Amino acid sequence: MDVANKENGIVVGTGDLSELALGWATYNGDHMSMYGVNSSIPKTLVKYIVKWYAEEETTGEIQKALLDVFDTPVSPELLPPDKDGNISQYTEKSVGSYDLNDFFLYNVVRNGFEPAKIYFLARKAFKEEFTDEIILETLKKFYKRFFTQQFKRSCMPDGVKVGSVSLSPRGDWRMPSDASYELWLEQLNNME
Repeated sequence: MDVANKENGIVVGTGDLSELALGWATYNGDHMSMYGVNSSIPKTLVKYIVKWYAEEETTGEIQKALLDVFDTPVSPELLPPDKDGNISQYTEKSVGSYDLNDFFLYNVVRNGFEPAKIYFLARKAFKEEFTDEIILETLKKFYKRFFTQQFKRSCMPDGVKVGSVSLSPRGDWRMPSDASYELWLEQLNNME
């Protein structure tokens, strides 16, 4: 930001809607920018666009690089790679599948569905991919992270609204930073 200010430029944030929802950003680190260009685009859509563009609009080395990006597991890559150069930190091992989290996010913010309904719908939508236990566990993690990370969204930079879901505190989503997730989990805890 210092360099951007000195050069009369801006810092463009790369965090996406999924990361903002789950608080998967370092406060005042990659969380901060002057404009959040991907702030209303879920990670699953980002991945889809990368794959589509690679397959439909490119060839050669660019296509190869984009498909490599698509095939690489999501990682903040904060930890050094292992001795063979492999990624040693996988985001979805911590937060759960982004397919599930983006589904939950859409149904919480856009549809306003309660936890039991979201769990019911997710079990139907993902019955071939995830067990009921994994869906429930991921949904509980989602609610806990979604509520406890609101403080990051309260001070996020402006960003474009692309779809029908946005978490900007200056637009669609207003939630106090001290909101509690426990009431939402009560419903899910009774489903075990």
